[in-house]
Amino acid sequence: MLQTPNQTVVFLMGPTASGKTNLAIQLADTFKARIISVDSALIYKGMDIGTAKPDKTILEKYPHHLINICNPEDTYSAFDFMRDANKQIETAFKNGETPILVGGTSFYFNALEHGLSNLPESTKASKEKFNQLLHDKSSAILHKDLKKIDPQAANRIHPNDSQRITRALEVFELSGKTLSELQGNKQPSINHPIKKIILMPKRAELHKRIEARFLSMLENGFLEEVKTLKQNPNLHENLPSIRCVGYRQAWQYLNGEISKTDLIEKAIIATRQLCKRQSTWLRNEENALVLATNNIKTTLQFIKPCAHLSS
Repeated sequence: MLQTPNQTVVFLMGPTASGKTNLAIQLADTFKARIISVDSALIYKGMDIGTAKPDKTILEKYPHHLINICNPEDTYSAFDFMRDANKQIETAFKNGETPILVGGTSFYFNALEHGLSNLPESTKASKEKFNQLLHDKSSAILHKDLKKIDPQAANRIHPNDSQRITRALEVFELSGKTLSELQGNKQPSINHPIKKIILMPKRAELHKRIEARFLSMLENGFLEEVKTLKQNPNLHENLPSIRCVGYRQAWQYLNGEISKTDLIEKAIIATRQLCKRQSTWLRNEENALVLATNNIKTTLQFIKPCAHLSS
């Protein structure tokens, strides 16, 4: 069995529907590994179908850490992820495992590799306050509030990006300084060698997979999943969890705001737009193995220079 040294971290990245989970499993079959999810949607409990979460059979055989760690009403920041991922990486090293960080949330990968600005940590009180503000107002109104405080950050952040808007407002309240003032003072996160693998199928192929996958989600009970979420009085469509692609459109459909046809069209378009954003970010990654198809042999050859055969 191939065994990578305990100081190497594998980043397995790619846009949505690129086949990352299958490749991670193949790697875990080849050497002793710890799979760590890098996905801002898979963190939520009860959001399984619409996030394309690996099923129970896969998770029993191949545990994915940092999946199902939050309730949908909870706030979870890049700082939270960086802290939790580092704990998982160190646990992997202690257990003689190679950490395989797999997912599509590029901002999380970037935070791990390059660090984040030295911003104040969220408190329970501040999380509750800004979740309530988001519920009472809307991301668009809060964006206007941010523009008065920190126009530079407001220009960078989309009015619909509720998570980043509330975080910028929270930073100002906790520190008395704007996000723009504090950014740039980054602290390193992990100090281990990183092997980056990017799965990047052709755009036409990704679009086909995205459409087929969403239609399959509907057949497998996605709307029933969202109906269950809607029974939770703490949830509303401005929360980051409900703004995940597919969930927002399903929420609107169940509210009677759009038709079933519109739901399907809007969800597929939103997922393709997410795919485009992810792909754009990934094209700027350096020193990575880029694969158009799942190729375990090429992947292992890329990893092997820092690996040895166990006795």
